[in-house]
Amino acid sequence: MKKPVYSLMIACSMAMFAACGPSENDSNKQAEEQNEQKFDDTKMENDADFATKAASGGMMEVELGKLAVANAGSADVKAFGQNMIDDHTKANDELKAAAQAKNITLPDVPDADAQKKISDLSEKKGADFDKAYMDLMVSDHKEDIDEFQKEANDGKDADLKSWAAGKVPVLQHHLEMAQGIKDKLK
Repeated sequence: MKKPVYSLMIACSMAMFAACGPSENDSNKQAEEQNEQKFDDTKMENDADFATKAASGGMMEVELGKLAVANAGSADVKAFGQNMIDDHTKANDELKAAAQAKNITLPDVPDADAQKKISDLSEKKGADFDKAYMDLMVSDHKEDIDEFQKEANDGKDADLKSWAAGKVPVLQHHLEMAQGIKDKLK
C-alpha cells in the first residue's frame, strides 16, 4: 500500500516541479503575450515585436560569443566572439532601458530557435566550430541588418527607430568582420 502512494507522490512532485520551472520558450511567449495585451491595436505592437526579437537575438549573440571565446581554434574567431560579447551586451542594456521606458516586456532568455543554434554550436570545437560559427554570424547579421533597417524606416516609436538606426552601422561592421574571417578560414 505504501509503495503505490509513495510512487504517486514522487510522480506528482516531479510533474509540479516541471510545470513550475520556466522553459526558454515560456519567457519569450510571456513577453509576446504581455506586449500583445498592452499594445493590441496600437502603433506600438510592431515596435514591441521588434524589441522582443532584437532582445532574443542580442542574447544569442552574447552566448555564441562566449562559446567562440571558449571553443574556437582561430585567434581571429576568438577575438570576434569577444567583440560580439562586448557590443551586444552594450546594445542589450540599451534596449532593456528603452523597453522599460516604453513598458515593453522583453524575454529573459533567447527564443527556441536561438537556443537551438547555441546548443548546436556548443557541441563543436576548433576548426569545426570556427566554420559553423562564422557561417552563422554572416547569415545572422544579414538578417539582423534587414530587421533593424526595417524598424529604422517603418517603426512608429521615435526612440526605438533611432536606436535601431544607430545599430545598423554596427551590425554592418560585424557583417564585414564576419565575412572577412569566414573568407580567411577557407
